[in-house]
Amino acid sequence: MSGYSREVARRVFAQEFRESNLSFKDGDDQYAPQYLLTPTGAKVNRVFIVGTLIEKEDIGTDSEYWRGRVTDPTGSFLIYAGQYQPEAAQVLAECETPAFVAVVGKPSTYTTGEGDVLTSVRPESIYVVDGQTRDLWVIETAKCTLERVNALESESGNSQRAKEYYNTDPRHYSLMVSQALGSLKETY
Repeated sequence: MSGYSREVARRVFAQEFRESNLSFKDGDDQYAPQYLLTPTGAKVNRVFIVGTLIEKEDIGTDSEYWRGRVTDPTGSFLIYAGQYQPEAAQVLAECETPAFVAVVGKPSTYTTGEGDVLTSVRPESIYVVDGQTRDLWVIETAKCTLERVNALESESGNSQRAKEYYNTDPRHYSLMVSQALGSLKETY
């Protein structure tokens, strides 16, 4: 596998992640990477989130299959880990709630019978972290989100595609970032 490099894990707030529903592949090859395009133009093959694991449940029937809910200041992510994510499943099984966790994983979408698209994360890794790490993630994710919001005006590439598909209102995501940063003022 010479020349193989992993996709960069993108920082995205839960609200924007949940509002995303445009999945696509780059190319026709069966091994072409799958992406989720967010309303601010993040082309996500892997996502990096840090938040509070507030609930977890083994929903498996034949084997362990864990569902967890990780919250950030804008909402929550659903994460699912089972036999194909053994390290992540083990952390979910052993972790007490609530706990700050850092998760790197793949975005996943599911279309319901009614046509709604649900997003979740299949974790590659989960680590228990501290509150300062969570706060730094909020600050960095806010910065990344605002950079994407500002790029929406550039009318190029993923920004243009996101703007056309989602009819993105930059003020909506700027307000989301302000609220996320505002949640930190209580601690500092």
